[in-house]
Amino acid sequence: MAHAIELPVWTVLPFIALLLAIALLPLVTPHFWESNRNKGIVSALLGVPVAVYLVAAHGTAGVHELAEKAKEYASFIVLLASLFIVTGGIYVRGSLSGTPLVNTGLLAFGGLIASWIGTTGASVLLIRPLLRANASRERKAHIVVFFIFVVSNCGGLLTPLGDPPLFLGFLKGVPFDWTFRLWPDWLLVNGLLLVIFNVWDQRVLAREERERPGGQLEEVLKHEPLGIEGAANFGFLAAIVAIIFASGSGIGNGGAPWPFGVQEGLMLAVTGLAFASTPARIRSANAFGFGPIIEVAVLFAGIFLTMAPALLLLNANARHFGITEPWHFFWATGLLSSFLDNAPTYLTFAATACGLEGVPLEGRYLADYLALGGESALVLAAISTGAVFMGANTYIGNGPNFMVKAIAEESGVRMPSFIGYMAYSGAVLLPILGIATLVLFR
Repeated sequence: MAHAIELPVWTVLPFIALLLAIALLPLVTPHFWESNRNKGIVSALLGVPVAVYLVAAHGTAGVHELAEKAKEYASFIVLLASLFIVTGGIYVRGSLSGTPLVNTGLLAFGGLIASWIGTTGASVLLIRPLLRANASRERKAHIVVFFIFVVSNCGGLLTPLGDPPLFLGFLKGVPFDWTFRLWPDWLLVNGLLLVIFNVWDQRVLAREERERPGGQLEEVLKHEPLGIEGAANFGFLAAIVAIIFASGSGIGNGGAPWPFGVQEGLMLAVTGLAFASTPARIRSANAFGFGPIIEVAVLFAGIFLTMAPALLLLNANARHFGITEPWHFFWATGLLSSFLDNAPTYLTFAATACGLEGVPLEGRYLADYLALGGESALVLAAISTGAVFMGANTYIGNGPNFMVKAIAEESGVRMPSFIGYMAYSGAVLLPILGIATLVLFR
C-alpha cells in the first residue's frame, strides 16, 4: 500500500526541478516555453524516471501509487477541460460602462460565480467584457490585476468547482458542501479587495479626467447593449455541477462515491454535447483555442507523477517540520502556492496535516482526517484558504493568472512585469491576508 513505501529524500528532486522549470523557463527562455510540445518534453523527462523508479524499487506498492495518481490526474484534467470548453462557448457581446462602480460590480459578480464555474471558467467568461468596457481608459492594468486577485483566485473558495486545490481535496474525501463553511473567509478577503479596488479605480479615473483633454467619464459611460450568445451552455454547466455533487454524495450508489470513470465519462459526454451544439462563430468571437488546456494537461501530467514522492515523504516526516498551528498551515501553504502551483501545494500540506495525526494517504484520506474532529476542520480551512487566496500573489500561483495576463496584453493592455505584479500583491494582498490571519486563525 502507499503508506508502506519508504523513499529517499532525493526522490523529491524531479518535483522541485519541474516546479522551478514552470516558474523560471517562461522568464529565461520565453520562446522555448511557448511550445506545448517543449512543455511536454520537460514534463516527461522529469516524470517518467519517477514512475520507472517507483515500479522498479517498490513493485506492487509502486504500481498502486502510480494508479492512484493517474486517477487523480484524469479526474482533475477532465474537470478543468469541461469548464474551459463549456464556458468557451458562451459569448458576452456588447460592453458595459467602464466606471469604477461598474468595474467593481463586474469583479464582484466574477467572484460570486467563480466558485460555481471555476476560476478558469469565470476568467474566460468575463475578462473580455471587462476589457471592452474599459477600452477608452488609459490606465487599466490595475483593473486586470484586481480581476486576477478576485475572479481568477480568491472568488473560487466556496465549492470544489471553484479552484483546482479544492477539487483535489474533494477527490480525497472532503464533502462537496464542506467549503460552504468558508464563506466568512471568502467575504472578508474579497470584500476588502473590492473596497480597495473601488477607491483605487476612482482615483485613477479622476486623475485621467485632470490630465487628458475631454471628459473621460463621458467616454467610459458609452457602451453597447449587452447580450449573450450560447446561453444553452449555462445548462451544460449546471449539468456538470450536478454530476460532481451526485458523484461525491454517492447518489444512486448507496451513499458511496461513484466508481472511478463514471463521473469523468458523464462530464466528457456533457462537454462533447456542449461543444457540438455551439456554433463555431461563438468560439471564434471568444478567440477560443485548445492551447491553454493542452498546456495545463502536459504540465500537470508531470506534476502528478513527480509529486508522489514528495507527498509520501511529507506524510511520513510531518512531525519534524514544526508546522502545527492553523495559522502555520495558512502561511506555509500560501507562500508555496505563490510561487509553485497551488493544487499540488494543497495536497502537500494536507499530507503534512494527516501525517501529524497518523492518517495514511490512502483512498479518501481527508474524510478520515476531518472525522478526527478537534482542530482538523480549522487546519484544513487554513490549508484551503492559503492555497486559494495566495495563488494570486504571483503570475505563476494559479493557472488562470497567466491566461488573463496574455488576453489583456493581446488587447493592448500593458501589464506589469513579474516583479511589478508582485509589487501589487505585496501592497494589497499581503496586508489583507495578515488581517485574515488575526481574524480567522489565531
